[in-house]
Amino acid sequence: MQYTFSPRLKMTSFALIGVGILIYIIGLVLNIQDQSNPDYIIDKIKEDPQMFFGEYQTAEYQKLNPKNEQGIVNDAQLKMYEHHVANRPWAAFLVPSFLALGIAGAALFFLSVQFVANAGWSMVVSRVMEGIASFIPIGGILILIIVIASALGLNHLYHWMDPTLLDVEADTYDKYMATKSKIWLNIPGWIIRSVIYVSLWWIFMVWIKKTTKKLDETNGSRPVYRQLYTRSVLFIVVFALTTAGLAWDWIMSLDPHWYSTLFMWYGMVSYLVSAVAIMAIISIYLNKKGSLPLFNDNHQHDLAKYMFGFSLLWTYLWFAQFMLQWYSNIPEEVQYFQQRNAQYGGYFWMLAVNFVAVLLIMISSSIKRNSKLVFAMGFVIVLGHYWDFYNQIMPGAVGAFHNFGFLEIGALMVVSGLFVFFVMNAISKLNLEAKGHPYFHESKIYEYPF
Repeated sequence: MQYTFSPRLKMTSFALIGVGILIYIIGLVLNIQDQSNPDYIIDKIKEDPQMFFGEYQTAEYQKLNPKNEQGIVNDAQLKMYEHHVANRPWAAFLVPSFLALGIAGAALFFLSVQFVANAGWSMVVSRVMEGIASFIPIGGILILIIVIASALGLNHLYHWMDPTLLDVEADTYDKYMATKSKIWLNIPGWIIRSVIYVSLWWIFMVWIKKTTKKLDETNGSRPVYRQLYTRSVLFIVVFALTTAGLAWDWIMSLDPHWYSTLFMWYGMVSYLVSAVAIMAIISIYLNKKGSLPLFNDNHQHDLAKYMFGFSLLWTYLWFAQFMLQWYSNIPEEVQYFQQRNAQYGGYFWMLAVNFVAVLLIMISSSIKRNSKLVFAMGFVIVLGHYWDFYNQIMPGAVGAFHNFGFLEIGALMVVSGLFVFFVMNAISKLNLEAKGHPYFHESKIYEYPF
């Protein structure tokens, strides 16, 4: 069974990219105007001083960063705020790019888990997972552009890259950053690791897709199946290690003085639940178009179960991270949440989307079989976790100078358009029936008993 890429959907993806670029350019022009306005930062501070001098700042920070004679900011702080304003175009692209790459990688991980677990139910939608995973090269290139630009000094997203922080003679010397630079946070190692993360995901995506194709061509050859099993096991290990590393390198290092031992799993579950939501959206769409006729409400029910279950797991990890650090009240830890609470008014409201709405709407087994509701909730979940990554990235990158405006909308539209085009184009080139897989027949007749 083959899917023909709908001309209407293709034009929609092009429109998203084109309109998104136009909106982003408008935002970029406005951002450049803000950067060139000498009074912009001071006016923002006067407009809402609590955003800049709130309780989230420790006494040590305020002592090291005194206000100037006018009672506003000193030169060092002003320079930092100038970097925050200039960072916004880059941060606006980092949020959707990281989410899209994470979704693609998580789809390949979820597929690998199905192969290793000898799962039968999911083989009907396994090619949808392969199609989503095909975005890894594009998402990886987008991230590497930001990584290389940061390393070349074209932006100041990552504060730890400032060389004066490592200079013992400089007033800005930071002993914590100097220590971390010897172990992990240094530019050469950061670039090398970033390339390794993307390369490994890319290699395994190609490797696993070639093996599944070969399994079809050999009518389920046992040696080929064993190859698929082995490669899937290897990718699960690689995914576990790389998701930890890239979470530290690309996201947590935006706030280099803060750390959490839960952070990498919390972020991983965020794009894992988003990946399952995308699987449900695409599978329902293909079924309505007649390209995935074997997909029924039993398969949909299981995908919806994972959407529900992973949403609860994400909530548990978020709360565990928040509660332990908030309760312990250690300044270096709790400041992370205090800043977001002070500067990002909707920070805790993301729980209403990512937890409460999912819990109340998707808890029923019958609703999990309702294709319209599952389809709609898929978009709600993905947008909710875009919000989550926005809250993870923006405070460290742009601080109080955030705004969901032209830059953020444009970047989200461009990445969404690229995702739709490359994923659906990849799916159109696949045989959507994995007839070579030994459990494909089981998937065809699968029926959820409740």
